Amino acid sequence: MRDKILKNLIEKEIKRQQETLNLIASENIVSKEILKIVGSPLMHKYSEGYPEKRYYPGNQYYDEVEKLAIKRAKEVFRLGKNWHVNVQPYSGSPANLEIYFALLGPPCDKNRKSIDILGMSLSSGGHLTHGHKVNFSGSAYKVIQYGVDKKNNLIDYREIEHLAKKYRPKIIVSGATAYPRKIDFKKFGQIAKKVGAYHLADISHIAGLIAAGYHQSPFPYADVVMTTTHKTLRGPRAAIIFCRKELAEKIDKAVFPGMQGGPHNNTIAAMAEMFFEAKQIEFKKYQKQVIKNARVLAETLKKLGFSLITGGTDNHLLLIDLKNSPNLSGVQINGLEAEKELEKAGILANRNSIPGDTSPFKPSGLRVGTPAVTSRKMKEKEMEKIAKLIYRVLVKKENPVAIKQEVKYLCSKFPIKNNFSLK
Repeated sequence: MRDKILKNLIEKEIKRQQETLNLIASENIVSKEILKIVGSPLMHKYSEGYPEKRYYPGNQYYDEVEKLAIKRAKEVFRLGKNWHVNVQPYSGSPANLEIYFALLGPPCDKNRKSIDILGMSLSSGGHLTHGHKVNFSGSAYKVIQYGVDKKNNLIDYREIEHLAKKYRPKIIVSGATAYPRKIDFKKFGQIAKKVGAYHLADISHIAGLIAAGYHQSPFPYADVVMTTTHKTLRGPRAAIIFCRKELAEKIDKAVFPGMQGGPHNNTIAAMAEMFFEAKQIEFKKYQKQVIKNARVLAETLKKLGFSLITGGTDNHLLLIDLKNSPNLSGVQINGLEAEKELEKAGILANRNSIPGDTSPFKPSGLRVGTPAVTSRKMKEKEMEKIAKLIYRVLVKKENPVAIKQEVKYLCSKFPIKNNFSLK
């Protein structure tokens, strides 16, 4: 590589990844095959449009690649002919906005009374694109937000139904970015039907668990399903929109030409490889271990005196309640401070809003996930070790620089193996 400055920065980042424990629930590690495809000559070409209907010549092989990705997506999620798949969205946030554009039309007049979207609030575990006021979804469309039960922090389906009947939104969004329990997509679908709303299931975080059969599938109960491909699916940074056949034209037009130009062909090819990998037996074993690791991590943290939102986890992530953890009584620490202290020790876990928080920048929660460490082949024993390292940093106040050496040693026993090199 001729650019020595950039080469040095990339090599430092690769070293950082090898030597740190990545507990960020939305991040993962891809295979060497996916890395090669993303960096392949497939990125050279424009292919605006869809298979067999492009606006540039020379796309015969891209057509086949895109159709292969679509075919495999249906196979992995066990879908029939009544489902349509669009693999062109660049990422999750654009994909959600494209769905709103398709089903609601252009941004509404904010002065009108009708409600466009009923989505989960950020502090309850929802995503910015589920209607938060600072996001385009919340500023351009008329939104009502639902939360969780104040007693147990679980989704309150009766309250959602009450809000749905009261405001009669056009879209009800299920799915979350920071919710540690299983989501009942069937109940969401039933509520949506009662008020004549579309049911949009955002499964970005749990798509891998659903594909492997460890979480209820939303497909029998949803009109549209969106997922990113880089979390539990272990693919490239992108997104996919699934929709009922009758919505296919609206969705496709909203993606292109509505909000996007040429698709990223290298990424779509990497998705095809991702779905190939998802069809292997190793993928299901991996997803099972992700859940096992999260549960052991949660139980060990609880034994060490940490309070967890909902008391534990059913999926790949958990939320530490820093405000109400008994072992932190008398110690003022928010999510931002905890995140920084852990990063000094080589442990990455992101601050996160929890029910009752008003500041997303300095929230009371810490989100912890197991997809990336599980990709490194870590298991239950290592989760117990990680929980104790977190305890030593945040509670015992041990020197994080010293703990970082222990983290580096642990990581060295579970190296990231994707054979990437700049040579």
